[in-house]
Amino acid sequence: MPEVGDRTAELTVADALRRAQGLVPVLKERAAHTEELRRVPPENVRDLLASGLHRLAVPPRFGGLDLGYDLMLEVAAELGRGCGATAWCYCLWAAHAWLVGHWPLAAQEEVFQNGPDVLVSSSLRAGTGQLTPVPGGYRLSGRWQFSSGCDNAGWLMLGVPADGGWRWALVPAADCVIVDTWFVTGLRGTGSKDIEVRDAWVPAHRVVDRERIAVSDWTGWEIHRHYLYRLPVYPLLGWDLVSPLLGMAQGMIDEFTALLTGTSGPGRSAQSTVIQLRLAEAAARVDAARALLRQDLAQILEQAQQGKEFTDLDRARYLRDRAFITDLCVQATNRLFEVSGAHSLFDSVTLQRIYRDVNAGAHRDGLIFDLAGQQYGRIALGLEA
Repeated sequence: MPEVGDRTAELTVADALRRAQGLVPVLKERAAHTEELRRVPPENVRDLLASGLHRLAVPPRFGGLDLGYDLMLEVAAELGRGCGATAWCYCLWAAHAWLVGHWPLAAQEEVFQNGPDVLVSSSLRAGTGQLTPVPGGYRLSGRWQFSSGCDNAGWLMLGVPADGGWRWALVPAADCVIVDTWFVTGLRGTGSKDIEVRDAWVPAHRVVDRERIAVSDWTGWEIHRHYLYRLPVYPLLGWDLVSPLLGMAQGMIDEFTALLTGTSGPGRSAQSTVIQLRLAEAAARVDAARALLRQDLAQILEQAQQGKEFTDLDRARYLRDRAFITDLCVQATNRLFEVSGAHSLFDSVTLQRIYRDVNAGAHRDGLIFDLAGQQYGRIALGLEA
């Protein structure tokens, strides 16, 4: 794929989707290698950056393309048809590029000093970090889990408990040690390894209070004057995990259909009523999941553009819907895998990898419906969250 140049400047929505579609067969061809490598390979990163798609969520001030956060999620879903792990990391890197825009300008200038194509990974919650105040900033030490795409990142976002709340610290990759713990059943190619930091200096401008972002701290809005920095982060966070899962589930439908089209014989016949019904059911679930995702994103972005407040029930509903969409994707994937036959168990067959990747992604606590649904039910019934 050609190198990035001025061709990204006039990128349109249609261009972005075409470039994502063009990457699908390339990513699919490398998917087994990505899983074996247990990280996104350099050639995938190179092609993503050359496409300009990473810039969809970079603040325009630093070379980003102001084409819509929802487009970035559509792109991630498209990429998920080819390689779930690469789509997962792409979407997280892009979402973090948007998040960086909430930090003070000095921090943003440090992150984007070499251009818009820097990659930022994170571990925003799970960790044992300690943030010790010192003159001018903090000393940071600790260990964090599940930092997807960290091998390719130039910066890390790390969550740290402090003063009864949470802080997010921006740390250059040079101050971090990657601990290779990522030996797992699914999404192996995300390289979601542990991060260790040993007494790193973090200036005050690289630490933010996550609860105050776009609630009482309007730094991002004051710098960018863009509606994406006028809404709290929580309604928008989490979709960066759901949209790749949607793409993976669609990839399962694509692969299942391609394998069975025109086949005949016991257990693999395209004429089988069971096969036909399972395919119809799976396709309907994924179509419903896609429609719900688009509906929710449109509402979130409209509220942001109008400067409307997000209620506790709004936030709980979006949490509920993210988990429900995940359930639909898991059900669609599993129902097809159940009737895919013994040959689908071989490592050489794509179906088994998609099955493992989708079920691995659904293990994130924010995507478990029994947890997310309970939160919505409590608030809807007038109880405290």
